[in-house]
Amino acid sequence: MSLYELWDYLVLGVVLGCLYAVIAIGYTLVYGVLQLLNFAHSEVFMFGGFGGLIVLTAWVPVAEPSGLQSATYVVVGMLAGAAFGGAVAFGLEKVAYRPLRRRNAPRLVFLITAIGASFFLYNLAGKLFGRNSISMPSMYANETVFTLFGATLNVTQLLIVVSAVAMMVGLDYVVNRTKLGSGIRAVAQDPEVASLMGVNIDKVVSRTFVIGGLLGGAAGFLFGVNNKINYTMGFLPGITAFAAAVLGGIGNVRGAMLGGMLLGIVETLTVFVWGDDWRYVAGFAVLVLVLMFRPTGLLGERVGRTA
Repeated sequence: MSLYELWDYLVLGVVLGCLYAVIAIGYTLVYGVLQLLNFAHSEVFMFGGFGGLIVLTAWVPVAEPSGLQSATYVVVGMLAGAAFGGAVAFGLEKVAYRPLRRRNAPRLVFLITAIGASFFLYNLAGKLFGRNSISMPSMYANETVFTLFGATLNVTQLLIVVSAVAMMVGLDYVVNRTKLGSGIRAVAQDPEVASLMGVNIDKVVSRTFVIGGLLGGAAGFLFGVNNKINYTMGFLPGITAFAAAVLGGIGNVRGAMLGGMLLGIVETLTVFVWGDDWRYVAGFAVLVLVLMFRPTGLLGERVGRTA
C-alpha cells in the first residue's frame, strides 16, 4: 500500500460521499417537513437510474464519444434521471402520503405506507425493466482530467463531484434564501401556524418531495454510470444515505451533506485498509459511535431551525 494508492481511495471516497450526500438530502428534507421516514426514496433513486438509461439508450450513438461530447451525454442523462426521480416522488406524495395527511393518520400508518410504497416501486421496476442488470451505453471515455498528489480524476468523477456540489449549494440557497425555502422551514417548524399565515401546506410538501426526487434521481443516474442498473440498485445506497442523514442530523440539510461525505470517505478508506468485506461494517460503526455521544447527529437541527 502506497501513499499514491491512499490518495486514489480518498478521491473515490469524496466521489462516493457526494452521491450519498445528494441522496441523503431527500430523506432529510421530507423528515424535516413531515417527520416522515420516506423509505421509498431509495426506489426514487433507482428510477432515476433507469430514466437516464432510457434516454441515453435512445440517443447515444454506437461509437464511443470522448471529451466534451461524453460530458454532454452524462449531463443529459443526469437531467433525465432527475426528471424521472422528480416525477416518481411527486406521484408518491400525491397518491400515498397526501390522503393520509388529510385524514390526520397516525405516524405508524405513514411508516407502513412508506414501506409498502417501497416494495411496490421495487417490484414495479422489476416488472417494467426486467430483473437482469443492464449496463449504461458506451457514452464516455474514462479520460484523466488531472491528477492530485498522484490520484487521478476522470471525466465522470469530475462531473459527479461538480454536479453534486452544485446541487447541494443550490439547495442550501433555496432552503435558506428563497420564498419556497421560507415556506419549507415554516411548515417544518409549525405547520398549523404556517397554514394560518397563508402558506399552502400541500404545495410546500409536494415541492419538497419533488426537490428530493430531483436530487435522488440525478444521483441514481450518476451512480449507474460506473455500475450496472437494476431494480435492486437503490437498496444499499439508500440505506447508507439514510444512515448519512441520521449521522449528520436527520432533518438538517447541511448535516446530510456532512454525513454523506464522511461515510463515503470512511467506506473507501476501510476498503483500502481492510478490504471490501468491512466496508459497510465500518460505516455503520462510525454512525453508532457518533450517536452514542451526539444522539441528534453531528448537526442535529431540523430544517425549520436551520439558518
